[in-house]
Amino acid sequence: MEAAFIIVALVLLFAFVGLGVYVTTKVVKAAARGVDRTITQARRTVEDTTLKARSFGQVGVTGALAQLRLDLRTSMRATQQALYEGVQADASLKESIELFERLSGHGHELDDELKRLEAEPDRKRIAESLPQLRERTAKITQAADSLRWAARDRARRFADDDLSVLSAQIEVESGALRDWSRESIDDLPNPAPAAWNTPQPPRQALAQPTPAPQYPWQKAPRPETTT
Repeated sequence: MEAAFIIVALVLLFAFVGLGVYVTTKVVKAAARGVDRTITQARRTVEDTTLKARSFGQVGVTGALAQLRLDLRTSMRATQQALYEGVQADASLKESIELFERLSGHGHELDDELKRLEAEPDRKRIAESLPQLRERTAKITQAADSLRWAARDRARRFADDDLSVLSAQIEVESGALRDWSRESIDDLPNPAPAAWNTPQPPRQALAQPTPAPQYPWQKAPRPETTT
């Protein structure tokens, strides 16, 4: 018996140790992902700030490349945010997200190319390729903007439709509440007695008042004071 208890205790001990290692690993990985996201966001913020400074503070090829990258990144980021937030309420945006992911591949490729050209010493060759780079940037940003505004228009249309239905229901209910010609239940005449006399239970002299329901928007009652 003692050997059996020892074996069971060892099994439980190893199980608890294994569970602890598993939980610790999960926590460490989650923390590492959080740190990576923070570093990525900080790096992106610094890079965007640098691009803004270059686009406003420098002229010629350097300023043009910085402005193209800034336009591209701003449009893609705004569209990504709109789609991924919208899909939580509208599952039909999943197809739009798939198209955006394909578009993102072209966007990343163009952004990497523009970044490499920033360090290119042959400014004349870059100047000659600027029209083509502007055209590619315009195609990608226009496609991203189209997806973003379509998603926003769809969300606004759903909100308008829901508001219209709700307004109509409220108008019907308001009309019913203002119909003073309808007799209340207390004013209705007593129903005709039945063919046979059925004993009715005695009515209570004073009924206990039913507490009024409380609603989230209702103000809390003020406490009574004895001053």
